[in-house]
This record gives sequence, C-alpha cells and structure tokens, in this order.
Amino acid sequence: MLVAFSVAPSGGDNPEASMHEAVAAAVRIVRESGLPNRTDAMFTTLEGEWDEVMDVVRRATEAVGAYGPRVSLVLKADIRPGHTGELIGKVDRVEAVLAEGPDPSGGGA
Repeated sequence: MLVAFSVAPSGGDNPEASMHEAVAAAVRIVRESGLPNRTDAMFTTLEGEWDEVMDVVRRATEAVGAYGPRVSLVLKADIRPGHTGELIGKVDRVEAVLAEGPDPSGGGA
C-alpha cells in the first residue's frame, strides 16, 4: 500500500512562522518509522501495510497538532495487495517508457 499525505496546522497566532517546523515534525515521524518513504514539495509518500502506514499518518498528524488548534490532512492511497516496492517501481516504469522516446500517437499527460 502506498499512501501520499500532506498535513499542516491552521489557526493559531502566527501559522506561517511555524509551518516548516510543523511539517518537519511530521516528516521526522515518517522517517523514524523505518517504512520506505519519499518527501517532495507537496506530499510525503510512504509504503507499508495498512495498519503500520495509518499509524504513521496518525502520529504525524498528532505531531502537527502541537503547532495549531486545527490540522488539515490530505491523503491519497493506492491499495494493491501483494505488491511491494511500488514507491520506486511505479516511477521506474514511467521512466522506462519515457526513455523509449516520444509517444508515436502524439499524446501527452
């Protein structure tokens, strides 16, 4: 299972000042989990079994809650039993197609 999520505090006296610290607190929880993960400018994605992934998301959300009276959580999941290594595998498959050259149909993303 892959889960991409974004969590951020809202409200409080100065939400802008603590946004990067709050996000760092969430990412720290993810990295300490030991699950395969990747963080980019918009989301953190992690891979694992349902219970372990959701536990990490819950703990990351709780950590962000310390930075404001309200927390926003956006979550997207790819639930595909029996498949592992998809954090990298999905990207590798797209890169392989791109390496083949232009789409002969002229289509795009």
